Amino acid sequence: MTDHAKLDVSLGQALRKQLHALLDGGQAHATFHDAVKDFPAHLRGTVPDNLPYSAWQILEHIRIAQRDILDFSDNADGSYKARKWPEAYWPANPQPPDADSWEQSIHYVREDRRAFEKLLKAANDKELTTPFPWGDGHQSLLREAFLIADHDAYHTGELIVLRRLLGAWK
Repeated sequence: MTDHAKLDVSLGQALRKQLHALLDGGQAHATFHDAVKDFPAHLRGTVPDNLPYSAWQILEHIRIAQRDILDFSDNADGSYKARKWPEAYWPANPQPPDADSWEQSIHYVREDRRAFEKLLKAANDKELTTPFPWGDGHQSLLREAFLIADHDAYHTGELIVLRRLLGAWK
């Protein structure tokens, strides 16, 4: 193996490690876990003044969008179907449908995150950066990992602001 090949492998390994840390969050701000942990059940469907969404709607949006990115990224069989924006990405009702929905949504966010991280781990360095044949020429596994991290960090911040406005943050 040449020195250049060793460098590429080390760079790929380092990149995967950093992507994992980025997806987990918390290096510069609160984590998704922090934002949803012990969120008072009676406030999950509350839409504060001058905000468009409840915590439930934001949580579900995170779940739906992340699942969509996972489905898009794991589409070698061509089964991916684009969702209609924005209605398919945001629940219309600010209230969770039942008492278990909040925890189920959190469970699926975490489960889908693990599935995406498995895609990252299984991909070789070239697969990380090669555009998907089913995309528009810009999407790659690396880009989709950044998209998940960016999207989730943004909405995690919204959840925390919402909690502060509702008096339910530390």
